Amino acid sequence: MAARILIVEDEAKIARFVELELLHEGYAADKAGDGRTGLEMALRGSYDLILLDVMLPGLNGLEVLRRLRAESDVPVIMLTARDAVMDKVSGLDMGANDYITKPFAIEELLARIRAALRGGGGASKAGEALRCGALCLDPARHTVTYNGEDVSLTYKEFLLLQTLLENRDIVLGRDTLLERVWGFDYLGETNVVDVYIRYLRQKLDEKYGVKLIHTVRGVGYVVKGDPA
Repeated sequence: MAARILIVEDEAKIARFVELELLHEGYAADKAGDGRTGLEMALRGSYDLILLDVMLPGLNGLEVLRRLRAESDVPVIMLTARDAVMDKVSGLDMGANDYITKPFAIEELLARIRAALRGGGGASKAGEALRCGALCLDPARHTVTYNGEDVSLTYKEFLLLQTLLENRDIVLGRDTLLERVWGFDYLGETNVVDVYIRYLRQKLDEKYGVKLIHTVRGVGYVVKGDPA
């Protein structure tokens, strides 16, 4: 049976675009254009996942999430503005499973939906080592090894690799990586992600002869399953 997804979004064009993409992917989709209607539908319907915009008329998305979490643990992905730092932090603190910033690549949204529906994809529990083939990243010890050999990474290289491994099989856009590794208020060069991806490839892919970090043209980067 197809997963049922509720889109709570007041921008009609965005809601319709996402709905069509979901239908194309084989999901069942409903839409709500305001917070109160969205909350009523979420509580009344048997949805497998909810896409919830923050800026909604009636009730804002954070209030919808707060009330929803009192009665349901259905996975929720928040749709937020790029510079809305507190909305993202508050949403995650209140029980959102993930967030994606507008404007977003539909491929990334679909990947995040798949991950949320299967319970988080490649992400580990807090403090657990992240593994991909012979690669092991230990967040608690802040170490990276390949086949037991220490890999020396800078702080940002470590965070970038950790973010990719925590979202294994999910294509992450450059804006997402900028926010999660360099911070919401980063004002430096926008190609910094590409530069650090190159650093990681030099220290991992090229050194050990593997294909760990893949480029999805026009979308972003992803670590897939086990490296080839």
